[in-house]
Amino acid sequence: MNDDFDFDFDLDELAPADPASADAVERFWSGDLRALSQHHTTPNGSHSFVVAHDQSVTWGVPGEPQIMAIAVARDLSRFTFTLETSYHATVSFAQAWLVERGCPPEKIAKIHGDAVKPADDLTLQVEQQIRGSGTRYEVLDTHTSDFDPSETWTLTRDTQPSEAPIRVFHEMWDHAAGTYTMREGAFADEDAAHAWLDDRDGPLPEPPEYRYADGAVLRARAALSRSADTPAIPKAGVAAPRTPPAAPGRRPAQGQLL
Repeated sequence: MNDDFDFDFDLDELAPADPASADAVERFWSGDLRALSQHHTTPNGSHSFVVAHDQSVTWGVPGEPQIMAIAVARDLSRFTFTLETSYHATVSFAQAWLVERGCPPEKIAKIHGDAVKPADDLTLQVEQQIRGSGTRYEVLDTHTSDFDPSETWTLTRDTQPSEAPIRVFHEMWDHAAGTYTMREGAFADEDAAHAWLDDRDGPLPEPPEYRYADGAVLRARAALSRSADTPAIPKAGVAAPRTPPAAPGRRPAQGQLL
């Protein structure tokens, strides 16, 4: 990937296929976007898939997600295109959105640029699980924090489990080590999940299926995801906290660039 990618989707001779695409391209401005990963189909270049960090959100509404997923589909026989965008708290959820729109997961998984890294195998496994989840997780809420605590979380409803269907995907940063962790927590309902997020009065409750999983299987899955093409995770700024500090600043965040 070219780190100087300028978001030229080669749409000059194409017309929007629908009003939503016309509105999306009218509102689209790449000035504050930094591409983290991209994939373009060949040979005709009919589709483009991009994960980007929107740096402008850092200075906007506290807690808002900063990762943008962009999907472009061109109908070269009709000279039209569709353009969709979606915001996410973490790169793995942005990747999952693009995979649902036809992007091969291995083509969008690799992140380019200056990078902090996953801290452990479980982080890799949880991210891989999200990336391939399809429509499994209904996102209910997200929050991104630049400062103490330096974290993001995504609150979801999991459509698969028979118990503890509310899942929290919690990402925490260790600045000194240059790493981050991603953990999945399970709750009976949204109130219980929000209570934990507000109080942090104990460890994040593990999903019940962890108790039944073969540890060797979990380790093997993580090892498979940690190949030569395992994505390094770029540094990035994230949105300001609910109570901003005296002076502005940014911290590294998963899939985002300073």
